[in-house]
Amino acid sequence: MHPMLNIAIRAARNAGKVIVKGFENLESVEVEEKSLNDYVSSVDKEAELAIIGTLRKSYPDHSIVAEESGIDQGKDNDHQWIIDPLDGTTNFIHGIPHFAVSIALKIKGRTEIGIVFDPIRNELFSAVRGQSAQINGYRTRTNSVPKLSGTILATGFPFKQKHLTETYLNIFKDFFMDVADMRRGGSAALDLAYVAAGRMDGFWEFGLKPWDIAAGELLLKESGAMMTDFNGGNDYMKSGNVVAANPKLLKEMLTVVRKHNI
Repeated sequence: MHPMLNIAIRAARNAGKVIVKGFENLESVEVEEKSLNDYVSSVDKEAELAIIGTLRKSYPDHSIVAEESGIDQGKDNDHQWIIDPLDGTTNFIHGIPHFAVSIALKIKGRTEIGIVFDPIRNELFSAVRGQSAQINGYRTRTNSVPKLSGTILATGFPFKQKHLTETYLNIFKDFFMDVADMRRGGSAALDLAYVAAGRMDGFWEFGLKPWDIAAGELLLKESGAMMTDFNGGNDYMKSGNVVAANPKLLKEMLTVVRKHNI
């Protein structure tokens, strides 16, 4: 096993212990509204500290980008960890057991390790560049369906960008007329992991952050899927606009999205 993957898994599981403990005692969890409809809990912060503490023990000089604490520019800028300690906070604080820890490592700007850990189901999605993706040690492959017909797509509502609601709903309608069904789980990290594992056929969402998608991007690539922005390019880390699926289905999805001139 890649030594840095080992440490990333340890960090994710340590965060998972914090999250499960908090989930069992939700009445004691403190919640703040960072911005409109965007929440952070005391468990998010504690889980992030658990991840950073674990990483720092082995790699004290690495740089870190974390959702809650921001950027910690270490001495070693070639190694950068990208952390979302609890993706799906709204689910968590409402007692909905669907959320995950997301950890990615970039080395010289290229994602080399990706982890998405669901602590409730004890499902660990992991990938090392060039070495395939796995769920709990078993290799994952994305679905090979080439057309929208019969598919299940995952999505996320633009709750932070409600001015895009009409555009979003128009795209949703176009997809819905062709697919078998749609799912909105509330955790982009898990949505991407599910596409990689073949549980969902494709995914699309507006306005995501790098820590939402950095690990999922590698899971997809190592499972035979792709991620692009709404123009079919690679600007998704900046724009946050994401489409993901196997290459043939992705082409179909982009045709639908492009009609709306976002």
